[in-house]
Amino acid sequence: MASSSSSSGSSMSFADRQAERMKKLRDLHLKRNEARQLNHQEVVEEDKRQKMPTNWEARKRRADWILKEEEDRTAAAENGEDYDRVKLLEISATDAERLDRKKKKKNPDSGFADYEQATIRQYNRLVKGIKPDMEQYDEQRQKLGDAFYNEKNSILHGQFKDTKQGIDRMVEDIEKQVAKREKYSRRRMHNDDADIDYINERNMNFNKKLERFYGQHTAEIKQNLERGTAV
Repeated sequence: MASSSSSSGSSMSFADRQAERMKKLRDLHLKRNEARQLNHQEVVEEDKRQKMPTNWEARKRRADWILKEEEDRTAAAENGEDYDRVKLLEISATDAERLDRKKKKKNPDSGFADYEQATIRQYNRLVKGIKPDMEQYDEQRQKLGDAFYNEKNSILHGQFKDTKQGIDRMVEDIEKQVAKREKYSRRRMHNDDADIDYINERNMNFNKKLERFYGQHTAEIKQNLERGTAV
């Protein structure tokens, strides 16, 4: 009887050890599969990041910042608060001083340097005047998914349709630009009573420059020439 009892205890001990080994083996298989899945997911994400535009992260942060600011502005309006005032109260004195120095250094209109700089200034001016519809923006982002951020292989043709309100805003903005351009490019009216001392428009402009810089020094000589009394 003692021998039979000892054999049974030894057999149970072997079974327990076998079960423990199988459990460890299953755990290792699960960890290996999990590591394999995580590695594959990381490779896919890395490939996706490489295919994105170089400024995609900055554009995404900018879009998230705009959404956050609009949410804070809406919350302030619901609480009857002035969002700009609340925002200024949260800025430290050091940051406020830095922003003030930056504003003083910035020249909003440095004059015409070249067509590239003029185009950049016009673009920034138009962007500042845009008031986006954040609800529509959020709907489009959810609908288009990753294609919303315009990756290299994104195809947006047929997925987006301009609204009538958006087209009307574009037409109104173009009309304003045309009116402003006509205002600055309008030719001055010709004065029929003015003396004709030029042979073409280029010569007229040159004479105006001479008059502006040397007119006060040559006024007497010009009068003598007109009277015929010049020596």
